[in-house]
Amino acid sequence: MAERTVRTAKIDLRLSPEAKLKLQTAASVSKRSVSEFVLESALVRADETLADRTRFGLSAEQWKAFLTALDASPRDLPRLKRLFQEPSVFDAGATS
Repeated sequence: MAERTVRTAKIDLRLSPEAKLKLQTAASVSKRSVSEFVLESALVRADETLADRTRFGLSAEQWKAFLTALDASPRDLPRLKRLFQEPSVFDAGATS
């Protein structure tokens, strides 16, 4: 038997009567409650929206280039080095 997740958080929606009827009809056709239908649909859309921010595909050639870049020695960046040697604006108040 699948483990059930306890759901304690709630989201309230304001929608038009037409939108509510559409969701009720779709939920009924899917043999789900409106809550189940809306939650499942919203989570699928969230996965689609976040997919390109959490996963990306590379060809074999791109993967090799990616690994090479990760394994490369760090470049010397003099301007960045100078920046880190300057006093921080956050440190200024602490030393006064």
